[in-house]
Amino acid sequence: MLLAIDIGNTDIVFGVNDDQQWIQQFRISSSFSQRSQDYEAQLRLLFLENSLKLSDIHHIIISCVVPDLRAVIKDMSITMFGIQPIMVGPEMYDKLNMEILSPYEIGTDLVCNATYAYYTYHQTCLIVDFGTALTFTVVSGEGKILGVSIAPGLKTAVKSLFSNTAQLPEVPLSMPESAIGKNTVHAIQAGILWGYVGMVKEMIHQIKLEVGKECKVLATGGLSSILTPLRSEFDEVDKTLTLKGLKIIASL
Repeated sequence: MLLAIDIGNTDIVFGVNDDQQWIQQFRISSSFSQRSQDYEAQLRLLFLENSLKLSDIHHIIISCVVPDLRAVIKDMSITMFGIQPIMVGPEMYDKLNMEILSPYEIGTDLVCNATYAYYTYHQTCLIVDFGTALTFTVVSGEGKILGVSIAPGLKTAVKSLFSNTAQLPEVPLSMPESAIGKNTVHAIQAGILWGYVGMVKEMIHQIKLEVGKECKVLATGGLSSILTPLRSEFDEVDKTLTLKGLKIIASL
């Protein structure tokens, strides 16, 4: 089995794949600890609760956009499974048969997303990732990453508003029916969530104009299902898209 690990700014996502499907996925907060032993204890418990054996894992691949956790999770993987993991990064991008824009700057999660899109569709794709940051990654049908756009993510926007105002509460991220708020919570939800719907639609429209050709639009990330009015904008919505990209990279 393959253990794919996607280390993001908010969560670390662990996906276990038996070569046919993702049989388990786990999330641990990225800010949980800086010690590999603590993450190991959490993961051992999750494996035990889900009747998984450590010996079932034969390959590990890691994407990390949090530099402080790169060595921590790599050491955890070696100690826990006795496996040297594949670390996604510039030193191994030549295996992908893709042209990576600014390889030492672009996030490895975005490379994984682009890899999935390229190897799945072999045509120009736009991947919208609803994570801590809201990112738009464009990859051509020839496997060239054409560019990336970045905006604050939904949770980041809500947290910023809550942290920098005296009387506005932190609110749940649920899509309101109306764009006209009737109370404080509804007002924040309407402004941010309907505002993001408009921003994403306009970004998709503008990127398609600039690309100037048929373009598949994919959505991923833990918050990809919240903005329900956007569903018709996407050809595919899949929270496991980054993990699927990791699986493809591991197989190359």
